[in-house]
Parts: sequence; structure tokens; C-alpha cells
Amino acid sequence: MHPDLFRIGPITIHTYGVMVAIGFLLGVGLALRQARREGISPERISDLSFYLLLAALIGSRVFYVLLNPGPYLKNPLAILKIWEGGLVFYGGLIFAVLTGVIYIKRHGLNLWQIADIFAPSIAIGHAIGRLGCFSAGCCHGRPADLPWAVTFTDPHSLAPLGIPVHPTQLYEATGEFINFLLLILLRRRQGFRGELFWTYVMLYSILRFFVEFFRGDAARGMLTEGLSMAQAISILMFFVAIGFMTYLRSRGAEKR
Repeated sequence: MHPDLFRIGPITIHTYGVMVAIGFLLGVGLALRQARREGISPERISDLSFYLLLAALIGSRVFYVLLNPGPYLKNPLAILKIWEGGLVFYGGLIFAVLTGVIYIKRHGLNLWQIADIFAPSIAIGHAIGRLGCFSAGCCHGRPADLPWAVTFTDPHSLAPLGIPVHPTQLYEATGEFINFLLLILLRRRQGFRGELFWTYVMLYSILRFFVEFFRGDAARGMLTEGLSMAQAISILMFFVAIGFMTYLRSRGAEKR
């Protein structure tokens, strides 16, 4: 829709980057608020948020480059141009989780408590980030003959121009906003530590699995003609989430 928010001389401010920044700041703000309520040092949450952001950017970019190595073998410096799109959410999530576990263990924090604090933040941050994807045209849908199909016309867009396509970015953004609201409601009646985080993983895996049917960007990677890489990971993460929730509930994990 509008890949470039505005230009100041030779400097271009990309809508995608701005939306990602807004999503991150809002997510951190919500996490800090909840941390104060639970008596956790806001400084720890701020520091952890910085490391999580860095890990998520690196992980999401690494996964994208691994799935689409061709252009980057010819021009390795293009790997740094994340403002042009090309981030894989699952890659960012995996790197962020690993980084978070290391940080949390090193500072003696409660792993599942911190994970639950961040779960709604991940959902709302991702929802806003997908609006950035919509602006840039990345993660676009396949051609569609529907009243709500969108047609990208900006020459800087990453989506095919002049062709009505499914607004898959909006599908996912809407789903993540709903996930955010569900997690906020669940927090009020949470039964055990880790429930919010793994509920989010379960909900997102379902959402992403179905949105993938409408995606049209080949760059996301396909395992078979009818199964994308993201769908395969979604199936795996769904069962991992169910397994952890069952385990944590059965062992009587610390209640709120």
C-alpha cells in the first residue's frame, strides 16, 4: 500500500520499520506494566526486551535467508536490509526463546512467569508488525476474486502489482489482535505458570497454519506442493504447546 512513509532528502522512512518499532514499544510497555504488578524489576524486563528484539531480528532474518539464499549469495550486504521485508516470524520466535531462557536462568528469574508476562506482548506486537507487512506488500496473498481482495499499485511494493490478492497480512493481524484479547482474558483466571505462553503458541500455530493456505509469496518456502515450511512448523509447535501445557498442569506448576 505505502511502503515509504516519507522521505527527507536522501533518507527514506519505511512504513514497515515504523510499524515494527511501534509494535515493539507497545509490547515492551505492556510487559513492564505487568512486571510491576507482579513485583519484578522493570530494569530486568527492559534489558531482556532489548536482547529479545535483537535475537528476534537476527533469527527471523537468518531463517528467511536460509529459505531464499539465491539473491543474498550474489549480494551479501542485502542481508542487512531488513526494512525491505524478508523476516520469518518462527525464526525470530525460536531465537528469542533461546535468548530469553539464557537471560532468565542467568538472572535467577522464574522462566514461566516471565514467559507469561511477554505472551500478550508478542501477540499485539506481531499484529502491528503485520500491518507493516501490509504496507510493504511482503507476505502477500495469492490472487483472489473477492470483494475484500486488495490490489497493490506502488512500484516500491513487494507484492505483485495490479493483481487483486488475499490481504493475508490483515488476516494474520486480525487473528493476532484476537489472540491478544484472549490472553488478557485468560490472565485473569490463569491456573499455572506457563499457561499464557503456551496458549499463545498453540493459538498462533493454528492461525498461521490456516493463513498459509491463502499466502502467495513463494519466498516463504515450501516443503511439498501443498505444505509450506511454516505449516510444518505450525503443526510441530501445536503439539509441543499441547505437550508443555499438559506437563505443566499435571506437575502442579506454581499458580498465580
